[in-house]
Amino acid sequence: MISPVEFRRHLHRHPELSFEEHQTAQYIAHALTEAGIAWRPIAQTGILARIEGRGELSHAVVLRADIDALPIGEQANTAWRSQNEGVMHACGHDMHAAILYGTLCALKNEAFEGTIFGLFQPGEELNPGGAKRVLEEDPFAGYEVRAVVGEHVEPDLEVGEFGFRSGCYMAGNDELRFTVSGRGGHAALRHRTQDTVRAAARLIMAVTALNTPERILSIGRVEAPGATNVIPDEVHLEGTMRIFAESDREPLHRQLHALCEQLSQEEQMALRLDISPGYPAVENHPGLTTRAEALAREAGFATRLLDRRPTSEDFGRYGLHYPALFYRLGVGSAAGRTHTPHFNPDEQAISPGIELMRRLALDFLK
Repeated sequence: MISPVEFRRHLHRHPELSFEEHQTAQYIAHALTEAGIAWRPIAQTGILARIEGRGELSHAVVLRADIDALPIGEQANTAWRSQNEGVMHACGHDMHAAILYGTLCALKNEAFEGTIFGLFQPGEELNPGGAKRVLEEDPFAGYEVRAVVGEHVEPDLEVGEFGFRSGCYMAGNDELRFTVSGRGGHAALRHRTQDTVRAAARLIMAVTALNTPERILSIGRVEAPGATNVIPDEVHLEGTMRIFAESDREPLHRQLHALCEQLSQEEQMALRLDISPGYPAVENHPGLTTRAEALAREAGFATRLLDRRPTSEDFGRYGLHYPALFYRLGVGSAAGRTHTPHFNPDEQAISPGIELMRRLALDFLK
C-alpha cells in the first residue's frame, strides 16, 4: 500500500491547476483502490471516497481535502520538486490530500457506525471554486451529515500544533473588474483627450477609501496600455473584495456601482464594473470547534486560538448546508510562506494531521 508520504511526494512532483487535475485524480483513485477503499468521480476532476461502517449508515461525516496547485514556478530544492514547469503545490494541497488519504486508510480498519466520506475536491484556487460543483451534484442526499471537516497547513504553527477558531474564521470574497473608457490620444494635447489614467487613479483611491475592519477592498492589477506620450482609450483594473458578514455583500456591491456612476459623471467617461461572485465566509460550528480542540489536547497536541483571517476559502460553501469545521495544521516556520516558490512544509506534520482527523471523524459520527 502507498504510504501517505509517498502519496504526497507524487502529487507534489505532478501538480495540476484548478479543474485540470486529471492525472491527480487518476493517482488518487489508484491509491484508494490499492487500499481497498471505494470511490467514484465527482465534480469532473475530483474523487469521492466512501467507507461504510455498521449499523445506521445514513449518519455521515465528510472529510475534505483540496487537490489543485498554483501557477507558480517552484524554487524549493527537494528531490520531489515539481516536474510541471510553472506549476507548484505552493499552498499545501498535496499535504491536505495525503493526510486525507492516510486518514481513510486508518479508518478502514476502525469499527464505527455510519458512513465516512473522503472528498478530494478540485478547483479550490479558482473562483467560484470546486465546492460549488460538488454541492451541485448533491452527493450526500439521503445522509444526515453531522460534520464536514477540512484543514489547511499553517507555517505560523509548529509541527504537532493545531489552530482553531469558532464562528466566523475566514472572509467571503468577490472579484472586481473595472473598465474606464474615454477618448485617448497624445498626452501633450490634453484638451483633445479624456484622461482615462487619471480617472482610474481616482477610482483606485475611492475604492480603497471604503476599507474598514469589516470589509477589505484592494486593486491588484492595472492595465493602461498607453505610452510616455499616449493616453489610452481604456484602462482595466482588477481587484478583490472581502467581507466577514454575508449581509454586507449586496450593500457593498451597490456602493461600488454608485461610486462608478458618480465618477463617470464627474469625469465624463464610461466606468463599467463587473463583479464575479466568490466564496462565502468560513463559519466554524461552535460545538464542533470546542470538541475538536478537546480531542486535539487529549491526543497530546498543542492548540492555539486563531485570529480571524481576511483570506478566503471555498470550504465556506459547505458550512451553508452542513455543520462544518475548518482548522489549521502546523507545518513549521521553516516551511516559508504559502503561495511562494520556496514553500516547503515539514512532512512530519502528516502524522499528527492523520491522527487528529481520524479522531474527529470517529467522534463526530457519534
